[in-house]
Amino acid sequence: MIATSTMLNGVLLGGLYALYGLGLSLTFGIMRTVNLAHGDIIVLATYLALITTQVLGLTPLMSLAVLVPVMFCIGYGLQRLILNRTLKDGMMPAVIITFGLSFVIQNGLLLGFSADRQVLRQGAIETMGVTLAPGVTIGVFPILTLAVLLVMIFALQAFMGRTLLGRAFRATSDDPATAELMGIDGKRIYGLAMGLSFAIIAVTGVVMGIRSNFSPFDGPARLIFAFEVIIIGGMGSIYGVLAGGLILGIAQTIGGAINPTFFQLAGHLVTLGILVVRPSGLFPETIERD
Repeated sequence: MIATSTMLNGVLLGGLYALYGLGLSLTFGIMRTVNLAHGDIIVLATYLALITTQVLGLTPLMSLAVLVPVMFCIGYGLQRLILNRTLKDGMMPAVIITFGLSFVIQNGLLLGFSADRQVLRQGAIETMGVTLAPGVTIGVFPILTLAVLLVMIFALQAFMGRTLLGRAFRATSDDPATAELMGIDGKRIYGLAMGLSFAIIAVTGVVMGIRSNFSPFDGPARLIFAFEVIIIGGMGSIYGVLAGGLILGIAQTIGGAINPTFFQLAGHLVTLGILVVRPSGLFPETIERD
């Protein structure tokens, strides 16, 4: 039963990690942009949810009705007004800008909220559990997190394959120059892609804030988990995000069951092992550009 419980908890933890990586995988797959502020933007979304709950009196999950469109607009504006100006200069300018942005977010949150840890309160669902068998109990909210992840992944995959805008995303990702010749505005597509990534981050931030407490300096750790997820699953692969999250979550829970000090180390070792054996990940989908 201990082994069963460990595996189930690993799967549920992997659902959270996959959420961390989903937005990052989307932007890298379409724009080849490495967003070093990704983890801090997740934390920013969590604090914006906290403000929304305090000002409007909404629950954290209800705050998504406000937070998702707001985060979409922030992401769209960031890409159109700042990052698009650096496209012709390669990947490094965007890396440097987002690296600086991460410090701006961290210090801005520190000034506004102090270093005290916060938490989003959703009520009884935070601690509710389901007993599957004697000695095997899993939380309701982690199950909900995994369900939300699966819905988002399948919806995103359907969007990419069955809508004109999704096909424009894929065309721009595969060959931006040819896509431009076909009348696709690459800069607008990049803006929409970043906006969609930020909308996903909004959901991720709320889920993270409900499942654990948070502080302004939690971003780098979230970024590491997100990178590990897409390294394992394959850069730019939507379904690979799911595989990467589950593998990372299961590896950590097994390591923690062996020895609590091995919890994060086990995940790092699995990531390193996959990187050595398959540098492009298990299910890579990106196409190398000249």
